[in-house]
Amino acid sequence: MPTPEPTAQCLPPAPPQVVHQGQPATGRYCGNPQHIDWSGLDGRFQRSRWWQGLHHKRWHYLGLATEECFIGLAIVDLGWTNTAFVYVFDRQSKQLLVDYAQDGLPGLTAHVGDQPADGAASWFRHLGCALRFAHVGGTRYHLSVKLRQHVWIEAEVDTQGCAPFLTAIGPVGNGGCAHSTVKSSALAVSGSAFAHGKTFDLTRGVASFDYSNGLLARHTEWRWASAHAPGLGFNLQQGYFGSHENALWLDGVLIPLGAAQFDFDRTHPLHPWHIYTDDGLLDLWFHPEGARQARKNLWVAASYYIQPIGCFKGTVRASVNGPVREVQDLLGVTEDHQSRW
Repeated sequence: MPTPEPTAQCLPPAPPQVVHQGQPATGRYCGNPQHIDWSGLDGRFQRSRWWQGLHHKRWHYLGLATEECFIGLAIVDLGWTNTAFVYVFDRQSKQLLVDYAQDGLPGLTAHVGDQPADGAASWFRHLGCALRFAHVGGTRYHLSVKLRQHVWIEAEVDTQGCAPFLTAIGPVGNGGCAHSTVKSSALAVSGSAFAHGKTFDLTRGVASFDYSNGLLARHTEWRWASAHAPGLGFNLQQGYFGSHENALWLDGVLIPLGAAQFDFDRTHPLHPWHIYTDDGLLDLWFHPEGARQARKNLWVAASYYIQPIGCFKGTVRASVNGPVREVQDLLGVTEDHQSRW
């Protein structure tokens, strides 16, 4: 692994727990906690069991990127309900071949465990459809998706030799309490996906995952961007979690980034996006090829979500005085998300 520049910031190792002396163990770290447990929060962070039951949100997202397709899926446990989605975007036709979304029954149809990496297990089952992403031992994870509409995905994800995971832990304002997230950069993947008569070989692609677990406000919104390839990747968020999870992976080194700015037209989200950080380390343009979007307006909850798929181009660098790295055709996603949950 290359030695980072002397002026580049390096992150400390992740703590084993997300709570330290009654408070969130606030910071950005390399690696991941063994287990997410908020029960030790005290003082101004202490909440009733009833409040935690309504505000504890967990989700496990996985992205699979190849030259031919992009696959996104998530299993989401909101405490009082749960949901899941899977989409398969065909980059040749610029169309969604699959756009599956289903709400479930609390405690029955979904599970997102409290172990983000080793021992991770997330699943969703509903009326003949099943999603599962789980750690199966060592550095290997298995993904299985079976949908009624002649859709299946079987893949192995391997973290051996990958860049360090990012862990971010911190407080959440505006009615929330605390949050943690674990992100990967590019991971090796093998397997295939079959969608409505078309088969995609995933072996030449990369995988990345996002595990999030926190006590969030009823009204939560964010902008997000993520893209990964061997030796280069980034994660950016603007919204409820501030700049806690903003990071760049460059040649195996994990580098913290400053606050992110997302300049885009919400009324025309498939127009180009300009995304940059206030420390000058990242300046990218995103050109969407298509998008998955959903809008829900129920009596107890509402959400608006759009996740464009496309390519990033621009520049990144490990430090202000470091050499500029050109970014070209880096496949990934952005997201605009607003929830009342």
